Amino acid sequence: MRRAPLLLGVFTLVLSAATLPATLSGQVAVPSADPGKCSLTWPGFEDQIEKQLTDGKVLKMEDVPIGVTKPQRATVEGGSRFAWKPLQPGYNKGFMESYKAEIAAYKLDRMLELHMVPPITERRIEGKNGAAVFWIENTRPWNVKAPPQGPEPMWSMQLTRMKMFDLLVANIDRNQGNLLYDADWHIFLIDHSRAFIDKKDLKGIAPLGRVERKLWEKMQALTIEDLDRGLEKWVGDKEKRALLVRRDLMAKDINTLIKKHGEKFVFYDEFAKPPSH
Repeated sequence: MRRAPLLLGVFTLVLSAATLPATLSGQVAVPSADPGKCSLTWPGFEDQIEKQLTDGKVLKMEDVPIGVTKPQRATVEGGSRFAWKPLQPGYNKGFMESYKAEIAAYKLDRMLELHMVPPITERRIEGKNGAAVFWIENTRPWNVKAPPQGPEPMWSMQLTRMKMFDLLVANIDRNQGNLLYDADWHIFLIDHSRAFIDKKDLKGIAPLGRVERKLWEKMQALTIEDLDRGLEKWVGDKEKRALLVRRDLMAKDINTLIKKHGEKFVFYDEFAKPPSH
């Protein structure tokens, strides 16, 4: 779901599964996003959603005539929908792309407790492996000509977290086509098929102006062993090492910001968690 590239320089109801009603098919019901309300429905339900994405019976498949990759959208038994992206690893128009990078983005999002990348799993449909990307209902597209502005400081902190994530994963393709937000001003990040490449610099990715301290502490704590466990087969060894190189380059840039502006200005010390159901 990709449109013309544009670098953006700015930019949990948790119930146990036992309390949730089951559908007629025996699947655990996942809360749906009501129009005009919060679309951040998956925190606390990731395991159930992943099972639906991986094993749910597909009732309908339809074309989505947007973006370069032209994904399809599936509806599964139980009501959930997902974007189907069978992007096989390889170069396309000079860029390395892979459905595996989509899955890795979600895995890392969970490791960092970001809650900005929707659930994504591997699935096989009609003989092809691909990424089943949880379809976030009732979202609004980003309009670069009239950028949205949510309530502060939560809005700016989410944009900062997005930029930190993009630098870490080498997302060279953040643009208005893969940024969404909802009525509660949650920002959602989609389309990471060109990320997790063997890139050992931060060029071409929006630089940091500020830093969310707790997220940065989690990024700093990452080890190659953590990445092996969390990202598994979805990211190659050299790409995992490149991620840590970029993390260290981010540290240098953050130290430069601190020297120039002072630690108090650079760091957000508290992230106001987005309200959820």
